[in-house]
Amino acid sequence: MCHFFASQNPDSYAFETRSIRLNGQSTSIRLEKIFWRILEQIARTQDMSVPRFISTLHGEILGLWGEVANFTSHLRCICLVALERGPEAAAPDQRRVA
Repeated sequence: MCHFFASQNPDSYAFETRSIRLNGQSTSIRLEKIFWRILEQIARTQDMSVPRFISTLHGEILGLWGEVANFTSHLRCICLVALERGPEAAAPDQRRVA
């Protein structure tokens, strides 16, 4: 069983840094490549690009909780929640008004 986890391609957990605009400010986010792939899947379910999804998410978090101390950790947790809950977790919010 551990062999399955131990044999993961090192490229999947290599870091990748991407530049993103959050609230009009340019910043960079450094995540493992596997998390970027999951964020791409989540963003697709929202009909958004990854930068737009992350920017929208950041704005909503600020509105709900104020500044997030470790936004990259929050992004990793979002990925895990999406995996744990399956496709319905990433379904577009039906409360949004078009």
